[in-house]
Amino acid sequence: QRADLPPAEKVVEALGNHPTVAAAQARMDAARADRDMLARGSHEIAVTGSYVRRSVDFEGRYDEFDATITRPFRLPGKAALDREAGALGIEVAENRMADARHQAALLLSSLWNDWLVAGALVRNDLDTVRWLEAELSALRQRVALRDAAELDVDQAMAALAQARAQMAASRAAREQARVTLAANFPEIPLPAEPPETVAPALSPQGLAAMRDLVIERSHEIRAADREAQRLAVVAQRVRADRIADPSFGVRLFSERSGMEQGAGLVMSVPLGGGYRRAAAERAAAEGNAAQLEHMSVRRTVTAIANADLSNASLRQESWKSADLSAQSAADALSRTEQGYQLGQIDLADLLYARRQAGEARRSEIMARSEAARALLKLEIDSHSLWGHPDDDDRKEPDGF
Repeated sequence: QRADLPPAEKVVEALGNHPTVAAAQARMDAARADRDMLARGSHEIAVTGSYVRRSVDFEGRYDEFDATITRPFRLPGKAALDREAGALGIEVAENRMADARHQAALLLSSLWNDWLVAGALVRNDLDTVRWLEAELSALRQRVALRDAAELDVDQAMAALAQARAQMAASRAAREQARVTLAANFPEIPLPAEPPETVAPALSPQGLAAMRDLVIERSHEIRAADREAQRLAVVAQRVRADRIADPSFGVRLFSERSGMEQGAGLVMSVPLGGGYRRAAAERAAAEGNAAQLEHMSVRRTVTAIANADLSNASLRQESWKSADLSAQSAADALSRTEQGYQLGQIDLADLLYARRQAGEARRSEIMARSEAARALLKLEIDSHSLWGHPDDDDRKEPDGF
């Protein structure tokens, strides 16, 4: 549990309740129903019958009826293919649900980081405003003692007004980030003020290891792989269906008001033609397309993993440079203040140094936020943080 992240148990609750994850869970229930349907088969008992009242000249009228009960039966091997397709369908739905949870985690991390950086900028702007307010108050006292000019007061007031305008804009951004985060993830408790972003720190070896986990633990790749396998099984099933399933049954009849009665067995077999051949070709083409889509998804995830690694590494370097710049600007401001107190530097130079220090600190805040954002994305993509409970036991399947 890190200080700059929401409570882990609340994250689990929020991700589980997110509408996209709940929808994916409902699709898992649908996949289970599909599995049961395929296991049982669509073949059902059919009952047909007829009743006829027949009139024969010079003989009279007769009541006649017949009834037939039939049921189709799957040929050997078809039921096993149906069960395999149903089981693979569940695996596809499970991985898509896990990927939906992963996407929700990425959304949460993005909105959370937006709120953190907005809060940090407000605090930075507030420090500038307070410093300028104190400086303006001191200047007015010096003007009253004829130790400073009115021009200095005007310059300080202009700088203060500009700083207050910037702080108002930062506060608006912070409130917008807060309401957006609260609307998307109402389960996450938000403190009155955003916490400070922790400085990111991870070795290149650790970053590289997480990059590999992005691919190994990718639910998107697993979903594409299982879908390709499922469609391959479906193609086999459709090819097997070119030989239609036979139907067997029993027929009972009564004619001439019961003077003729009988019972027998009936059988029917549809004769497959061009339609079944075209259906098999279509299923085979869909299976090939799924295999190619699996390759495409794996390449996409690999590109994401490489981009995550590069972004996390370079953002850390960028933040270190920005932090060094902010420290240098703060040191320069300190020396300028000392010179101003000794009367060796005028107010304009002091205000300029203060503005430079404030801008450098804002740049450091933005760079630190982007570095933390990049690292958090790598952690989430590698399922090292906020991942699925079974991620540690799963790896990307062998294949392309």
